[in-house]
Amino acid sequence: MPLTLNWPDVIVRLLCAFVAGGAFGVNRSESGKAAGLRTTILVCLAACLAMLQANALLDQLGKGKDSFATLDLMRLPLGILTGMGFIGAGAVLRKDGLVIGVTTAATLWFVTVIGLCLGGGQYRLGASGVVLGLIVLWGLGFAERKLERRKAAWLTLCYPIGSECPQRKAAELAKKGCMLEPRGDHISNQDGACQSRYLVRWREPFDLHAIARSFSALGQASGAVAVEWAMVD
Repeated sequence: MPLTLNWPDVIVRLLCAFVAGGAFGVNRSESGKAAGLRTTILVCLAACLAMLQANALLDQLGKGKDSFATLDLMRLPLGILTGMGFIGAGAVLRKDGLVIGVTTAATLWFVTVIGLCLGGGQYRLGASGVVLGLIVLWGLGFAERKLERRKAAWLTLCYPIGSECPQRKAAELAKKGCMLEPRGDHISNQDGACQSRYLVRWREPFDLHAIARSFSALGQASGAVAVEWAMVD
């Protein structure tokens, strides 16, 4: 960072941060994420402003360039990175055993670092980060959607004693390419119901959860009174 900061430099850095944050925001908005265009722009601008503030305070300390190692001004941008962790954690959601929002959280953290680079006047470094980040989100996103991932879930069926629910359920899941491993039966004498627990394994694109979300409907169609399932981390 230059020792003396002037307004043309400030405007250029802020504009670069605005454009960089907007580029990542378009990707997140297209993916239907809550942390979209405005969020990424604000995050990038906040990081940029933190570095501009640190830069503006450099020549107010009356110290030369050889004494920068003793300054504590970097606590401001480091605090921005720490606070970014709370926003990123809010972008990650867990529902029905499915974890979503990890890429959005990583994008917000990455945009913060880009903003710090641009706020510090490291235009080439910041531009390189923007290009690589967009390649990862747009370019590798297409390749990632083509990849399949091993998934597993616990499945519990509750059905009347003597029902063929487990056999019908296993046949339906087998059609979808699932493997069922029986993990125990329990018979309740009070209501005349039987419970069977299975470990279900299958392969599916990592960002799809169609098979897991079909467990309840398939179970009820097979004659189950109740269906419970939970993803295996």
